[in-house]
Amino acid sequence: MTEDPFITHRSLLFTVAYEMLGSAADAEDVVQETWLRWAGVDRAEVRAPRAYLIRIVTRQALNRLRTLARRREEYVGEWLPEPLLTSPDVAEDVEFAESVSIAMLTVLETLAPAERAVFVLHEVFDLPFADIAATVGKTPAAARQIAHRAREHVAARRPRIAVDRAEQQQVVDRFLTAVRTGDLQVLLDVLAPDVVLVADGGGEVAAVRRPVTGRDRVATLLSRFRTLAPDAVVGAMWLNGAPAGRVDHGGAIDTAISLAVADGRITRIYAIRNPSKLARLGEEAALSR
Repeated sequence: MTEDPFITHRSLLFTVAYEMLGSAADAEDVVQETWLRWAGVDRAEVRAPRAYLIRIVTRQALNRLRTLARRREEYVGEWLPEPLLTSPDVAEDVEFAESVSIAMLTVLETLAPAERAVFVLHEVFDLPFADIAATVGKTPAAARQIAHRAREHVAARRPRIAVDRAEQQQVVDRFLTAVRTGDLQVLLDVLAPDVVLVADGGGEVAAVRRPVTGRDRVATLLSRFRTLAPDAVVGAMWLNGAPAGRVDHGGAIDTAISLAVADGRITRIYAIRNPSKLARLGEEAALSR
């Protein structure tokens, strides 16, 4: 018996929705909505199930984005994407790992919905413009223009990420050890001069409300962590296709720390503390393209 195309492509559909929304919870809802629509389709009329399913999930994600835009306008403090626990295998596809990184998802958040859809479908999933145009309700020529504009927007804002995973792992390990011990000098050594720290507490837990910029300010802030939270445990994990950190307190994860590394130093620190965004970190996410 042939497996249902929805089951075959479920991880792909979740990945498309997640890259569109930056939220695993919302992506799961969109995948379920896609299943309900797929269940009512006459399969004999579907010539290319994968493309058809991607079209449904993208349209559902676009509908969801409009709702989320209003919700995020009212969000307390900085909004960061929901992190995903991933296996180191995701990092083997360097371009894909970058596309699902917290750094990239944060940049994608600055695109208009149609731009985000076109960018994700073309740059990440390599869909032809004819299919993308049908999905977003544009002509192929218009879809090409949107893709060009989106690429320029992303290129101007994306943090440079080192492709050498061994070097990145080493830098992340040094950083986590320095946070664990409160070593100010090592923090100064491992942070880039223009490093930016962004924290997301969602108004639920304490977090800096605005980005902290500059090596001295960020290092000083982090060096105080051990004094402020002596019982916390700093460890390592893989988030969104890259080595990352975690802080556990009272036997539960308290903070997920995603890091962007370039030229041997950390350029961006994303500290996700909103409890609702940490709920899925006990289970590895299935991502594919």
